[in-house]
Amino acid sequence: MVQASAEISADNTEASASPEAPADNSEVSVSPEISTKVVSLLGRRVISVIRDGEKLGPWPVAIGDPRTPTPTSVFKVENKVTNPQYQSTKSGRLNPAIGVASPFGDRWIGFLQSGQSKFGIHGTPWPYWVNAKGAVTNGCVRMKHAHVRQLFDVVEV
Repeated sequence: MVQASAEISADNTEASASPEAPADNSEVSVSPEISTKVVSLLGRRVISVIRDGEKLGPWPVAIGDPRTPTPTSVFKVENKVTNPQYQSTKSGRLNPAIGVASPFGDRWIGFLQSGQSKFGIHGTPWPYWVNAKGAVTNGCVRMKHAHVRQLFDVVEV
C-alpha cells in the first residue's frame, strides 16, 4: 500500500443462467466476473474506483483525524444506505436530519464495524472539509454529495 493507503474492495460475480439445463444442449451464457475496487490514498486525501480496468475519480476526501484515524487495510463493502441517519457513538442520540443536511449526507457505504464504531464512506453537509482535504472525521471518509453518489452507484455489497 502506498502512503498509508486504504483499499476498500468489493468483488462481485454475476452469473445469468437458467436453473435447468436447456433440453436442446445449447450453450448457457455466463456473464464475466465484475471486479470493483475502491482505493483511498489517505496521505493524498483522494479516493478512486477501478471497475473492470477503468478508473473513476480521483475525488477529494476528508479523513479521520489523528485521534480517530481512518482504518487502513483491505475491506469489503458491508452495506449501502440511502438517506442514513446519524447516531452518536458517545451519547446514542439520533440526529433528526436525513438527506443532504445529515452529517452522513444522503449516501453511506459501510466498510467496517468494530464494536459500536462504524466506518464508512459518506457525504457531508460541510464540503469545506473535503475541499481542504482535512483530517477531521471520526475515522470515516467524507466526500462531496455528487461524488459519493457516483461511487454509491458503481459499488456493490
